Amino acid sequence: MTNSPNLPILWTFRRCPYAMRARLALAISKIPFEWREIILRDKPAAMLEASPKGTVPVLVLPDGTVLEESLDIMSWALERNDPEGWLDFSDAKRREINRLIAQSDGDFKFHLDRTKYYTRYEGADPQFHRAETLKILHQWDQRLSHAGQFFGSRPCLADMAIFPFVRQFANIDRQWFAAQKLPALQAWLEGHLESALFTQIMEKHPPWQDGDAPLLFPPQNP
Repeated sequence: MTNSPNLPILWTFRRCPYAMRARLALAISKIPFEWREIILRDKPAAMLEASPKGTVPVLVLPDGTVLEESLDIMSWALERNDPEGWLDFSDAKRREINRLIAQSDGDFKFHLDRTKYYTRYEGADPQFHRAETLKILHQWDQRLSHAGQFFGSRPCLADMAIFPFVRQFANIDRQWFAAQKLPALQAWLEGHLESALFTQIMEKHPPWQDGDAPLLFPPQNP
């Protein structure tokens, strides 16, 4: 197997919201890593050896430590380098940030899954779950109307951890989403989708195969 000495290895899937937010934090922190894109239906044995649970993202550190949760990867990266101040808040504000992310990962994701993937859940009513998701989006829209981001005028951990999931919800039915009265949230989402950072972490790469030359991020100059 070809490895990049002393670089973390990120197992990722381009369209997964959890993997997106891990890549966002790694990219903004400017921590180089080896990017290993996977196909969810054909997970490499090397990934499953590192993380038997088989979900992305997975970050394998040079010392062999394995981080299997997206928020742990974000924290790991930002605690080492946080040039945009995504974590630059008081302890009280950090607790509030964590509560907002917990709402996204809890109630919002619960209803999002049962809207988008309702056939996977026995008895799920996608219209009901879409309405419940919309209630949360209206709360967030009101919050974003004050300064443009969740905790002020600049993005922080909450914005970057949550917007990939709002993107996923919006993409279920773009026409319906655009017709909702969510002006602040829609502007917030479009701003992040059009950012150079998001464009950078959404580059398409072929699935990793054993023996491939390392795909380094950020790309190395020749």
